[in-house]
Amino acid sequence: MIDIIFYAFGVMYTPGPVNAIGLNNGIQNQPSIIRFFVGVGAAMFILFFGFAIVGETLMNEGIIKLASVLGSLYVLWLSYKVFNANIALKQECENRVLTFRDGLLMQLLNPKAMVVVLPVATIQFPAAGISGIEIILWCIGLAIFAFGAPFSYFLFGRLLGNSLKSEVALNIINKLMAFFLFIVAISMATNPFL
Repeated sequence: MIDIIFYAFGVMYTPGPVNAIGLNNGIQNQPSIIRFFVGVGAAMFILFFGFAIVGETLMNEGIIKLASVLGSLYVLWLSYKVFNANIALKQECENRVLTFRDGLLMQLLNPKAMVVVLPVATIQFPAAGISGIEIILWCIGLAIFAFGAPFSYFLFGRLLGNSLKSEVALNIINKLMAFFLFIVAISMATNPFL
């Protein structure tokens, strides 16, 4: 069962679109977006629980590989967008605070979330003999884990943003994040079962 935790940590805490939003909001010193992170956690609970109930009856290796390829293409696109973004310290428009609904919808539609959920809920849960009430408990625990990923990026970004006052440095960090997203995308495409 520890392999489920290591796998979930390895995928949830690597750079991805939701974590990048957390980091960016921290660096840009935006107001706390806890509701957004709670929405992310709620979406992961819905996904884990939904796919765990469906289990292996409808899922197969082909669907998991397809989700992996689609997810990696999406993350490659995000990597490209992040790499080409230009961060400015002073923004002329006021940023909108992200809500619970934003986090919920973004994570429900995030292909990287599927890369976490599908193998855990359809392969690892049954292999570990997790069933019944244990599924709900595991889904709650993994949802809390999912909340912590973008929140930890937000906190790191806040620390980083308070010490960085240079647009050049922020843009270098942005390019580094794009590189990490690229690595995640390649990893997702080449090894869907991690």
